[in-house]
Amino acid sequence: MNDQVEDYLHYLLVERGLSDNTIKSYRQDLKEFCTGMKEKHVNSFKDVDQYEILNYMEMMKQKGKSRNTIIRFVSTLRKFFQYLMEFKIIKQNPMNKIDTPKKGKHLPDVLSVDEVDRLLKMPDTNNKYGIRDRTILEVLYATGLRVSELINLKLSDLHLEMNLIQTIGKGDKERIVPIGNVAQNWLSKYLNGSRLKLLKHRTSPYVFLNAHGGRISRQSVWEKIKRYVSLAGIKKNVTPHTLRHSFATHILENGADLRTVQELLGHSDISTTQIYTHISHERLSQVYDKYHPRA
Repeated sequence: MNDQVEDYLHYLLVERGLSDNTIKSYRQDLKEFCTGMKEKHVNSFKDVDQYEILNYMEMMKQKGKSRNTIIRFVSTLRKFFQYLMEFKIIKQNPMNKIDTPKKGKHLPDVLSVDEVDRLLKMPDTNNKYGIRDRTILEVLYATGLRVSELINLKLSDLHLEMNLIQTIGKGDKERIVPIGNVAQNWLSKYLNGSRLKLLKHRTSPYVFLNAHGGRISRQSVWEKIKRYVSLAGIKKNVTPHTLRHSFATHILENGADLRTVQELLGHSDISTTQIYTHISHERLSQVYDKYHPRA
């Protein structure tokens, strides 16, 4: 079973050209599924029926897996069994009898402006690492970049004389994002000082570097943000994506229209952007409840 999974992942990479992160996600889902099937003494995908899959989904639920995780798993399995059918590895597709769970309504955590200010001030900017980290936080909040876009940002993508950053988002979709003066000033300070110290006479096309002069990793950015959130005394579940959510919510609350936010975030479908109207409405209700004398 594991060999067939590896063949499928190789097919996705070579034939379909999917990204490393997508393939990594598929590998995790399918490897865990194979392990679960072997524990049930199911050693071939030919022997997997809809009941085995439904039981596995129920087990995921009992283990506390989120609805969105289960939805992603079902999607992965659906595509995988389609592949097995296409290449005549199985004769019947058990996924034809499995419904995808409905997506639960979940509003992401958003930082208040005050919380963002506190977070941005946490890095110690008296050293090269603190200046780099402060710049990372400023750029994430000022542009709404995904963390994958941030770590892949290259010097050639910076057009600071025009207050713009160029980035490649999901689906290799290119977009141009404005960057404000504050974030731009931190970028200039980092590029002309800390980055040169991190390079140590080496070269790199990437903007944000680790202690060895190489490209900083997604995990490293995630860990640094968690640490600064803790130092700031913020109790919310904050990830790099939280700064993207906060960026979108704050500009929407200050008068930006939904189409503009869609362009800034690089969403191909405006329905993805519409979640931020729900966040804004929720926060408006909170403000109303807090300040109206008869709320």
